Amino acid sequence: MPVLDLSAADQTLIASGDTPLLDVYAALPAGLYPPFPPAELPGGLSGLLQRGGFAQNFFFAGEILGVTFRAPSGRVVRAGGRVVKNVQGYDLTRLFVGSFGLLGEALDVTLRLRPGLAVRHLARPGSLAEVSGSRARFVWEVEGLVNLLHFGHAHEVETVLNAFGGEDVDAPADLRPLFPAGMVPGENGPADVLQARDLRFGWVSGTAVPDAPPLFAKVAAAL
Repeated sequence: MPVLDLSAADQTLIASGDTPLLDVYAALPAGLYPPFPPAELPGGLSGLLQRGGFAQNFFFAGEILGVTFRAPSGRVVRAGGRVVKNVQGYDLTRLFVGSFGLLGEALDVTLRLRPGLAVRHLARPGSLAEVSGSRARFVWEVEGLVNLLHFGHAHEVETVLNAFGGEDVDAPADLRPLFPAGMVPGENGPADVLQARDLRFGWVSGTAVPDAPPLFAKVAAAL
């Protein structure tokens, strides 16, 4: 069962790697937000970290304070945590984010939470090219609908989203049915059906992942 440990005072949350994303939203008090939009994706928190996040318009790895993961060798590695200290050597937390499974599966994850007095989620037909300069915290496209979500002070939220237009979205989305074989980067092509896009990748259903740089593969083999 997913396990969540919330510290509202510290604005952090520790959750097991198998925690569904919408369970994180359900566990948070009003006014605190995680570093991902209210949309369920394959693999829970572990899958999200392995893919380097989804839809964010900021440096996602900086919102991950710690991760405990089981490497392919079976070794359990703990990196970072609620209290982040200066250490020598590799920053394994940031290496894990976006590793596409090469470093293993996350057992627990420490998230930084962000405060906001207001939040708004809008969607309308279009493409991401039309909103490439948006300051919205989350920007993504699913099945021809562009989504923008922002939180903060009410005036800031309205300023960021006012030019976009669209309809308000009040309910979270379960996007897992779009990715029955898993969620990996891809583009429209003969063998791929693009299901979603954010500011980094087009996303398709499948298991193929990007090739790892040689140095990264060397670090992974040493764990």
